[in-house]
Amino acid sequence: EIILPDGFDENMVKDTDAAITFMGSEEYFIDRAYNNLIYSLGVTALDGFGIEREEEAIKALGVLFAYLKKTYKGNITHIKDLRVYRQTDYMMLDAETINHLELVEPARLSDGSATLFSVLDHTSTPMGKRLLRKWILSPLLDKDSIDERLSGVEELVNDRMKIDSLKRLLEGIYDLERINSRICLGTARPGDLVCLAQSILLLPDIASILSGCKSGILSKSSDDLMGLDEVAKLIESALVDDPPRVITDGGLIREGYSEELDRLKASISDSVEWIASLESKERKRTGIGNLKVGYNKVFGYYIEVSRGQIKNVPDEYIRKQTLKGAERYITPELKEREAEVLNAEERIKTLEYELFCRLRDEVASHSEGIIRASRAVARVDVIASLARTAYLHRYVRPIFTDDGGMEIRDGRHSVVERYYLREEFIPNDTVIDPEDAYLLIITGPNMSGKSTYLRQVALIVLMAQIGSFVPASKAVLPIVDRIFTRIGASDELSAGRSTFLVEMNESARILSHATKDSLILLDEIGRGTSTYDGISIAWAIGEYIHDHIGAKTLFATHYFELALLPKVLPRAKNLTVVVKEAGDKVVFLRKVVEGVTDRSYGIYVAQLAGLPKSVIERAREVLAILEGARDGFKSPLIKMLDSSVQLGLFVGDEEKLLEEVDEVKAGERKRRDKIALEFIETLKNLDLSKITPIDAMNILDNIKKDIGDA
Repeated sequence: EIILPDGFDENMVKDTDAAITFMGSEEYFIDRAYNNLIYSLGVTALDGFGIEREEEAIKALGVLFAYLKKTYKGNITHIKDLRVYRQTDYMMLDAETINHLELVEPARLSDGSATLFSVLDHTSTPMGKRLLRKWILSPLLDKDSIDERLSGVEELVNDRMKIDSLKRLLEGIYDLERINSRICLGTARPGDLVCLAQSILLLPDIASILSGCKSGILSKSSDDLMGLDEVAKLIESALVDDPPRVITDGGLIREGYSEELDRLKASISDSVEWIASLESKERKRTGIGNLKVGYNKVFGYYIEVSRGQIKNVPDEYIRKQTLKGAERYITPELKEREAEVLNAEERIKTLEYELFCRLRDEVASHSEGIIRASRAVARVDVIASLARTAYLHRYVRPIFTDDGGMEIRDGRHSVVERYYLREEFIPNDTVIDPEDAYLLIITGPNMSGKSTYLRQVALIVLMAQIGSFVPASKAVLPIVDRIFTRIGASDELSAGRSTFLVEMNESARILSHATKDSLILLDEIGRGTSTYDGISIAWAIGEYIHDHIGAKTLFATHYFELALLPKVLPRAKNLTVVVKEAGDKVVFLRKVVEGVTDRSYGIYVAQLAGLPKSVIERAREVLAILEGARDGFKSPLIKMLDSSVQLGLFVGDEEKLLEEVDEVKAGERKRRDKIALEFIETLKNLDLSKITPIDAMNILDNIKKDIGDA
């Protein structure tokens, strides 16, 4: 939901799926918003919350509180604390990165729950599940805070009995956050309070398990779980074990909680017993064997006699209702007893409702303690969940370094190995030394695992910074300020954006916001346009990252020409995915090593996809023709670079190469200019009224040949 001021241009948010709510523009005035805040929080100033000078934050919060008061028809008194979210404390993840890495939702609906969240989620409580999602989407940037979480995970990994004991207890905890909110808003039902009491009774046992823990996050949580015993006792003393859902129907309050209520219940017992015994007494007195005493909401209590026995009805019976086969009667004494019962029952229902509301308000006064305990339960639940995941899947504790380097040994993709593989995942190393190379150019055939490799590095970094162990045998990592991804190609036709435009927009976003402390993943840049355009753009992007950003970058590409970048960029390095050929078959070994490949094996992949045999055979024929003549298709720049590689001119002679590249580029420009001028001159000299169609075709053919030769 998005809250906007009256008069806001709706066209600016027309593409969102969120609900739009408009509030009076006066609510956005700073003075109005400030007063809303201090009134709702019950304070005289905002200095204690750290937002005294944050005008935009005050406006947003003031409007939000005004909206809550309007929605819930009253003051929001249970919110006592504000937590300031600062971007400098958390890794910023944009929507594209969250989607590309499939952190909390799969990219395709057919993949079901194949996400990082589902891999890590062994939580037992609703609060823990929500907190885990929050941690995944807000990785930390502070090393000490990360290590505090990791220490908690490590302590539980080393004591698996604690994980199992905690899980059994946590499974009995209800959604304390939501229950507390309903209690404070006055919408909680009796069952909510019973669930709260049952949960509170489990907290001391959880605290006992954590009390001996050495890690700060677990020992602090133990302290936060204490102090609510009296709340549980109060609820248990007031409410029956299984109260009805409707709070106005009575039957809520336990005997002994209210003397007045107990007296009311006792006062009607005689009347209830008299009515219960009336049927047998009247049968004996009147001799009517099928006489019945009943009750309905319309007529109250009545005596029913069948038509065949009407002649035996006593004179004091007063006819009340005629049925098809019977008559219903009342007596003065029966109505008197009925009035006593009904009046007492109505008073009991009213009193029970009043007692319940007072109980709910009293429990609400303990909301701060309930919130504190709820947060502690959520933390413990997430730490236990991460610990269970770590020992189930052989994860290790990451180590953080300040030198900006990255060393991952036997890294694995946590989601792929969990959901997609029948055989064992092939692990890979990743080493980035800023003093050696931070731009890794990754070539390899289609389906070889390049994209998986990119994603697994990003997921390992992200998992480490949420405080999770990681899928590797060793992980030494820097603190990464942002993760940027440009993975996969997709149209956004409804927004008027083609595959290539989407690709370029995302690339522009990366180049504008990445820093030397960022991690950049680029996959198949430039494939949405022509080959030379694509190579040029991809090359330029690689150069820009290398020269101007210096971020740790994994750049997977199907342009083999980009493998020449490390020859001209000192901090670039080539990696490739190993493939083994066996006759006309290809085996993807999924192993990433230093080096370069010059084949994509696209036809083999097409064969695996089921293309008709005739199409595959024709594709091989065309490929043979193209490969035989590929030198004719290369630009002078690529030809020169190829020959330089073959002759070993790159080794120790980068400056000379750059000079040669500039010369070739200048020569290309001259040739293009010359051809263009000749073409224009030819057109000027043509007399279209005097040439035949054949002559025109010959002229065009000559121009085409000149362009081809150049």
